[in-house]
Amino acid sequence: MFSIGDRVVYPMHGAGVIESIEEREILGELERYYIMRMPFGEMRVMIPVRKVTNLGIREVIPSQEVEQVLDILRDQKERMTEAWNKRYRDNLDKIKGGDIYEVAGVVGELLYLEREKGLSAGERKMLDTAKQILVSELVLVGSTDEEELEQLFDRLSKKASS
Repeated sequence: MFSIGDRVVYPMHGAGVIESIEEREILGELERYYIMRMPFGEMRVMIPVRKVTNLGIREVIPSQEVEQVLDILRDQKERMTEAWNKRYRDNLDKIKGGDIYEVAGVVGELLYLEREKGLSAGERKMLDTAKQILVSELVLVGSTDEEELEQLFDRLSKKASS
């Protein structure tokens, strides 16, 4: 399915590059694994080849879609009015789903809420996780860098109310 050098996204972990495909024996069973290098912290993740589809592993978005993702971030607004616990569960499901547009929506909403009302510790951690996932993919696409994205997040979290 994937080849060495492919840039892929592992939901809840972020984007990385397939560094190798190896057979490993774990708990007495021989299995093939993608070895994915994550761009931050030089972490490596082993992904069982047979579970790629179930895990939601996908290729990074094409560079021409980056602006759409950034537009979702810039179009900040409170997208949900439910109680915080339902909002938290819904946002967690979106992040776990691995769709970059959904993750961008979560980041945009949480930045808005942070600015307008403040975030609970749980939502603050969720925002940090979602930002890291988003940044890892956008940086791998290559049309923006981590510093640029952090500046955008900073501007959005301090933007005056409209």
